[in-house]
Order: sequence, then C-alpha cells, then structure tokens
Amino acid sequence: MSRESVMSNSSSLNEFLLLPFADMRELQLLHFVLFLGIYLAALLGNGLIITAVACDHHLHTPMYFFLLNLSVLDLGSISITVPKSMANSLWDTRAISCSGCVAQVFFLFFLYSAEFYLLTVMAYDRFVAICRPLHCGAIMGTRTCVKMAAAAWASAFLKAVMHTSDTFSLPLCQGNTVDQFFCEIPQILKLVCSDSYLREVGLIVISLCLVFGCFVFIVLSYVQIFSAVLRIPSEQGRQKAFSTCLPHLAVVSLLVSTVMFAYLKPPSLSSPALDLVVTVLYAVVPPAVNPLIYSMRNKELKDALKKLF
Repeated sequence: MSRESVMSNSSSLNEFLLLPFADMRELQLLHFVLFLGIYLAALLGNGLIITAVACDHHLHTPMYFFLLNLSVLDLGSISITVPKSMANSLWDTRAISCSGCVAQVFFLFFLYSAEFYLLTVMAYDRFVAICRPLHCGAIMGTRTCVKMAAAAWASAFLKAVMHTSDTFSLPLCQGNTVDQFFCEIPQILKLVCSDSYLREVGLIVISLCLVFGCFVFIVLSYVQIFSAVLRIPSEQGRQKAFSTCLPHLAVVSLLVSTVMFAYLKPPSLSSPALDLVVTVLYAVVPPAVNPLIYSMRNKELKDALKKLF
C-alpha cells in the first residue's frame, strides 16, 4: 500500500469502534446500570466536597484548596469516558466519532496529568505543614497555592495538546477498532502504520520519566513526613498528622498501582477481559472512591458536610 493511499484512508476515517463490555443485551443493560451507579456516586461525592470546601471558610486552607482541584479533575475524568460507554451499551452500539475520540484522548491525558501533578503538589503541602509548621503560612500562601495549581493545570494542558496532535497526525492503516471502552493513546498507536509511531513513543517515554520523577518526589516527601510524625510526643498529635496524610497516600497508591499494572504487566497476563477490568480500576473506580477516602478520617470535612445538610 502506498503512502498516499494510507494517508487517504486515515484522513477519511470518520469514526472508531470501541470495545463492547458484552454482546448479550442483558449484560449490556447490567453494565449500563453499574456504570450509572458509579457515575452518580462520583458526581455526588466530588460535588459535595467541592461545595463544602467552597462554602465553609474553615476549609479555606491549602490542603482543601488542592482537594477541591482534585475533585474537579475527578469529575472531569469520569465524565469523559463513562457517559459515552453507558450510551453505547444502552443503544447497543460501539461507534464513537473521530472528533469524539480526539476529545477523549486529549481530555484524559490532560486531566490525569494534571491530577498526578496536583498529587505531587499536595505531597509538598503535607511536607511543609508537618515538617516546617512554623513557616507553613509564609511558604504556602494563597498566591503560592494558586500559582502551583495553575502550573499543574497549564503544564498538563500543554502536554495533552502535544501528545494528542502528534498521535492523530500519524497515518492509520490498521483499521478503526480500539481495544478499549474509550479512546486512549496506546490503543490508537496500535492502529498506526509500522514505524510511524516511534516519535510519539519517544514523547510518552519522556512523559513517563517526568511522572517517575514526581513519584520519587512523593516517596521522599513521605519518608521525611513519617519521620517527623513519629517524633511527635503526643499520640493525639500523631493521629491528627496521620489523618491528613494517609488519605492522600491512599489516593496516590490507588492511582499509581492500577496504572502501573495496566501498562507494565507482562504480555503473558494480558487478555481482553483482564485489560478491561484493570482499565475500569484505574479510570472509573478512583474518581468515585477518592471522595470517600478523603472524608473517611477527616473530621473537619465531615463537619462541613453535615452543615450542608
């Protein structure tokens, strides 16, 4: 096949076919109901946290400011994938338009990158609050927090523009079937002509190195945090410090472990059913579970939520 015909095929592509959860109508409806429940839980949980932090002046602190940003990102990420998957199951279709696929790739890369950068900033905030408490107000002022959050959003946006434009500028000659229930860069690269995707793979490697650097920063921050917490003389003080750190650490662990298993597991473990389950664990479950993790041991947040009702 000539390069001209390949480019013609890729440019004339107007839709992609997503991976269905099931072929039986009953299972499709079950998938719709399950995803609807998870989606409503995510909307309710994250919406309550956003409202509580915005309305309660006691929560106008750096930790809750970043938590509000995290809830916004969680709402965005689950809204990009789940409603389309629900609609496909409800109407018994697999199709997604080319523009819809591009939008999913862009927003998912943007939102997940921003979320990981924000989790890194939150680790630094916890480090300052516990290891440098006397200087916390000077280091983590309102203007500094806004700049940090803006930097996380802006850098993620630029990365998403770069990766999305590069991915969809490549010629496609392996059909239009995406082996996932939403569009993501690794699955789109499987449809690219041989050797044409090496440039995008290079960009992904650079992004992974940056993510690994953030992960190392989080780990080192928590090594110092736990060292400082264990030196606190009172048991009540240690429990209060742990109660502000453990939820953040649980969210980071959930995101990192599921993503690493999804993309770094050996090929021998790969199967369509397992890949689908693992993807649900990192793309659908965390946005619904994160509000529960953050509110479980947080008395201030619980009190603010009670005031809402």
